Amino acid sequence: MMLDYLVFIGRFQPFHLGHLQVVKAALERAGKLIVICGSARQARNPRNPWTVPEREAMLRAALPPQMQDRVFVVGCSDRMYNDQQWVTEVQSLVDKVIAVDTASLGSREAQFKVGIVGSSRSKHTYYLDLFPQWQRVEVPEIIGIHASQVRRNLFADGGAGLCADKLPASVYAHLQAFRSGDVYANLEAEWRFVQDYRKAWSAAPYPPTFVTVDAVVIHSGHILLVRRKNLPGRGLWALPGGFINQDELVKDAVIRELRDETRLKVPAPVLAGSIRSSRVFDHPHRSLRGRTITHAFLIELTPTGEGLPKVRGGDDAERAKWVPLFEFNRMEAELFEDHFYIVNWFLGQI
Repeated sequence: MMLDYLVFIGRFQPFHLGHLQVVKAALERAGKLIVICGSARQARNPRNPWTVPEREAMLRAALPPQMQDRVFVVGCSDRMYNDQQWVTEVQSLVDKVIAVDTASLGSREAQFKVGIVGSSRSKHTYYLDLFPQWQRVEVPEIIGIHASQVRRNLFADGGAGLCADKLPASVYAHLQAFRSGDVYANLEAEWRFVQDYRKAWSAAPYPPTFVTVDAVVIHSGHILLVRRKNLPGRGLWALPGGFINQDELVKDAVIRELRDETRLKVPAPVLAGSIRSSRVFDHPHRSLRGRTITHAFLIELTPTGEGLPKVRGGDDAERAKWVPLFEFNRMEAELFEDHFYIVNWFLGQI
């Protein structure tokens, strides 16, 4: 049965020959294809080097002219700790694409046959089960092509190991040009930092698991953020926090890190008494440095009529500042690691 639309979800970092095979196979089963690029608004890092427009450009450069009008490309944010928010955004994106594409038909209520493309053999496609309303279309994978390996080859040894045999020719040319820019230089420096960091732990008898703390401090509709001074994530905004010491409780660690990085003019006992909730955030890919589990604490400070407490950057923080929550909601692409999603989880609990 020919479908009207197929949905193809991925990160496409970068778009490789395996992705291209799926696109071509999908267009044999459906009139049109909706490609949804994940991690759409994350800050650039070695795992997510390219923006949605850059990924769309790579995809379209690899497609023959006759397929261009049959493919739509949109971006979707990660919702690392809330699958239902993510599902809602995907559903909304698909609905909007179909609505715009069929506007000339004059009927928003028309029923279209929609499917979702993927391979059940991949451990990264559990999300296919989150869309039972769409027919699943299985597409075989090309064995041996992984975007993660392409990225490793791109950043290792200045990109000397980048192989053309796993990429469309146009994408290979794009990546070669990408290597000459400032964005690549910054990402390559971060990649080298991460490799050195992991190498320092390579002699451990077991893969290490790091434990950190993060403070979500809310005061009068503002959130307290710090700008990172060092790699990884240098220049990005983040929650105040850091690694727990061997001899302290996680609650003590978060207050210590908060005061060290922000010089927040609030006594430690008041901060401890203002903790409203806490949660462990443990997504396996939340940090490039390795398996890192963070204990985040929501601290709600009571207004005193004296305005926002004074803060300034200290320790690993170049700067500290209070950010209005409405402004924070537009900063997803400026936040370190999963900090944007941690804050959103807590804001949903207030």
